[in-house]
Amino acid sequence: MKKLIALFTVAGMLTLGLSNVVFAQGEKKADTQTEQKTDTATQTADTAAQVAVADTAASTAVATEENSFHQELKVKFIEGGPIWMAPILLVFILGLAFVVERIIYLNLSTTNTEKLLNSLESSLATGGVKAAKEICKNTRGPLASIFYQGLERSEEGMDIVEKSIVAYGGVLMARLEKNLSWIGLFIALGPMLGFLGTVVGMVQAFDAIEKAGDISPTVVAGGMKVALLTTVFGLIVAIVLQVFFNYLVTKIESLVNTMEDATISFMDILVKHSHKK
Repeated sequence: MKKLIALFTVAGMLTLGLSNVVFAQGEKKADTQTEQKTDTATQTADTAAQVAVADTAASTAVATEENSFHQELKVKFIEGGPIWMAPILLVFILGLAFVVERIIYLNLSTTNTEKLLNSLESSLATGGVKAAKEICKNTRGPLASIFYQGLERSEEGMDIVEKSIVAYGGVLMARLEKNLSWIGLFIALGPMLGFLGTVVGMVQAFDAIEKAGDISPTVVAGGMKVALLTTVFGLIVAIVLQVFFNYLVTKIESLVNTMEDATISFMDILVKHSHKK
């Protein structure tokens, strides 16, 4: 009996020990899984943080790249000296204002000559000179004004009509070329003001050398920077305005050639109409 009790006691102790070992292993596995999940979550958070930082850096780089040109332009303008850069900027603004005004005026002066001539010919055939005048009044552009002057003198003979067209055409050509002289002036002033800033910058550099008693890059850097920046901006102003000036001159030449060709056709229409009378 004692042996049986001792056997059950040993078996119970072994069972209890095995259960404790199994439970301990289960706790270790749970702790290990928890640690792995925690590490995974930490790594995920770190990765997300790194991605966020990278996105922020990329957006900052893009914003910096977008704003770099304007910021650099402002910095260079200030480094060139507002006293010498402001006149160059003013010349550029005024030149662009005249350019825009001329472009708008010339575009409004463009007329469909073929359509206008066909309308005048049909009006002269059906309604006479009065109807043709109404078409010229309702048509925009210098060409219609020239035709109107010719119709006004149509009863006085073709010689008078031709002289009237030539005289009024010269007036309209002067209107087309209006303000081009101002644009040419600003084209010349841009580099001149830049060279003035260059001379002033060189004088400042020599004054700095005289005060320091030594020639070093640091001493002459300020004056040389003013000298070079004013020249650069002055040349940029001249180049931009010169391109627009050439465009305007070409546009005016095209309009004048069109007006001359259309005037010849208009005279032929008037001659044909006078012969029908």
